Amino acid sequence: MAVFPDPAVLGQELAREILQEAERMRGEGRTYLLGCPAGRSLRSTYASLADLAAAQGADLSQFAVAMMDEYLVLAPDGPRLCPADAHYSCRGYGHREILDRINDGLPPERRIPLENLWFPEPDDPMAYEERLRGAGGIDLFLVAAGASDGHVAFNPAGTTLAARTRVIRLSLATRRDNLETFPGFASLDEVPTLGVSVGLGTIAEQSRRVILVMTGEDKRAAVSRLRRCADFTSDWPASFIFRCRNPTVFVDRLASLVA
Repeated sequence: MAVFPDPAVLGQELAREILQEAERMRGEGRTYLLGCPAGRSLRSTYASLADLAAAQGADLSQFAVAMMDEYLVLAPDGPRLCPADAHYSCRGYGHREILDRINDGLPPERRIPLENLWFPEPDDPMAYEERLRGAGGIDLFLVAAGASDGHVAFNPAGTTLAARTRVIRLSLATRRDNLETFPGFASLDEVPTLGVSVGLGTIAEQSRRVILVMTGEDKRAAVSRLRRCADFTSDWPASFIFRCRNPTVFVDRLASLVA
């Protein structure tokens, strides 16, 4: 477990690592695929990526972002992706906080192509698995953990390592945590009850490296809970990090303090 003074320093270190590896892979003629969550935990990393890429004049034309999940709304013909312009949309977040911020500081020929923002679809969730596998897997998957139940993406407590990309009914704990993640929600009643999400098995098996990031005082209990795990336990999904290839946990000082 690596401990950083604050989220800004953590984000800067992580951004440096990502850009170094992306540049190495570009030199080999390969696309760098970064798995990303929406939400608060990685916001400083995405901001640092934008700042550092602009300062370096990075060439990210062979860079792709795989979002881990998206909220669904019910339609007469079944669940559909929520509108991309909804304040809580993970696709919208991917554009605003990742692609748009990074691309704003780069000339057109060095920007991440807009079509390189990937996300799962509820009509055929397993097609996302195939797309990731066809790309050679995810080079680095950044993940966060729910403060109250350790959920990863929309995978609630009780999820097994066999779980793949699928439509999920969101747990009450996940929905409550997302009231904080997306403050535009006025009440719990406004938080969607369904989502499409990668599974724990998707991340663990298709990623060459996984970094779990937890920052802030509200994640202190989650960090303490993870420290008590010696291996994966389904009642705390974030413990899947023990079964990932090349796993690392990044936390800031506030999160690292004993709960």
